[in-house]
Amino acid sequence: MSDPNPRRRLAGVLLLISLVAMVAGTALVVPSGLTLNPYDSGAVLIAVRQQVGVHLAELAFDVVGWMGLTAAGLVLAGAVHAEPVPAQAWRLYLERLAGGLLAGAGLAGVLHDAGNLAVTQLAARPAAPGVETMAMGVLLTAKWTVNLAGLLWVAATVAGAVGWAMPAGFRVAGLIAALSGLSAVVLPWTTGAAGPAPGLEQLGYALHLPVMIWYAVLGGRYLRRRDVP
Repeated sequence: MSDPNPRRRLAGVLLLISLVAMVAGTALVVPSGLTLNPYDSGAVLIAVRQQVGVHLAELAFDVVGWMGLTAAGLVLAGAVHAEPVPAQAWRLYLERLAGGLLAGAGLAGVLHDAGNLAVTQLAARPAAPGVETMAMGVLLTAKWTVNLAGLLWVAATVAGAVGWAMPAGFRVAGLIAALSGLSAVVLPWTTGAAGPAPGLEQLGYALHLPVMIWYAVLGGRYLRRRDVP
């Protein structure tokens, strides 16, 4: 039997690969203390230098995760549909917007990882003049880039929950997950110039978890060819 919508199945595979890679990367970061606090760049450089293998492994998983999300977003944005009923044409635009936002989130995440990779190079040169100041600048940029990725991901979730074909209950679950993800995005703004402490940053990871679970279920549904328009 031919697949009625191979793009959806491909998107499902990419979403699941992306989320598994991200979870694997987080599982390496949190217990090893490599959350990379920019406000303690000296300690960050020491931690990266001492655990460079773990740091690079986490970055590899994270890059795969964000690139998978980018690819899934592009596939969903380019999904082919029959000519929509005029009254429902707005859903098609929302679907494409959701895919584009998801791809944008993935690209912002890759930029975040590029910054963290640059820190690896700085950690290898502890005697270089001003290395801690440079590391702080790179880390701050990387932190706010991943915050942007989170914001784009939340926006994609809202647009997708409204626009993509799915049961009403799953649609509501997506909107609730987006609220949790939005809380994680807003969290760093509440700390002012001090920046989030490591514990608060880990809370942000936890608040993003409902969004990741929702996309994991969505990817599974696409693989089972459910909710295919």
